Amino acid sequence: MESAYLHKFLGTCLTEGLAELARMRPVDPIEYLALWIYKYKKNVTMEKQRQEEMAQLEHEREVALMEQEMMERLRAEELLFQQQQLEFQLELEEQEKERQRIEELERAQEQFEKELRMSMENMAKEDTLHGEDGADSGKTLAEISDRYGAPNLSRVEELDEPMLSDVIDFHHGFNMKALLVFKTTIDLGVGEWE
Repeated sequence: MESAYLHKFLGTCLTEGLAELARMRPVDPIEYLALWIYKYKKNVTMEKQRQEEMAQLEHEREVALMEQEMMERLRAEELLFQQQQLEFQLELEEQEKERQRIEELERAQEQFEKELRMSMENMAKEDTLHGEDGADSGKTLAEISDRYGAPNLSRVEELDEPMLSDVIDFHHGFNMKALLVFKTTIDLGVGEWE
């Protein structure tokens, strides 16, 4: 039992210390071994502390990575939310434009129907007025034309159309006058040919 205890707690330390003592062969081996054991304990404590610090750093790094991933997910969700908000806003704007367009079409249709009704009423009024003048509806154009303000078709005079010979004579006379003006211009020296 005692050997198990010594082997567990001092085995490695004493083995390495005695090997170092045999290698160095100091003048005072007991003091050297005692100082070496103190240094060994300090080195073991520092190594243990370093490993704990490394484990703590590794844990902190993992936490930081998790936080970074979470922040990236949050950013992605925020961007997705903003995009959905923008799409929803655009959809609302499109619906509002569509509603305004439908209202404009309904107003135009109401205006058209109103104008159509007014036109129909005016036509109905004109028909009733013409219905009173129903006696004239059976008359011919010649009989109606005797009314006040109507053109008198019997007085229309037909004009004689020019004959082809009149047009040729006019054309011939025009050419003769143009030749006379040209000859006079040359005689006066206004339009000399070079």
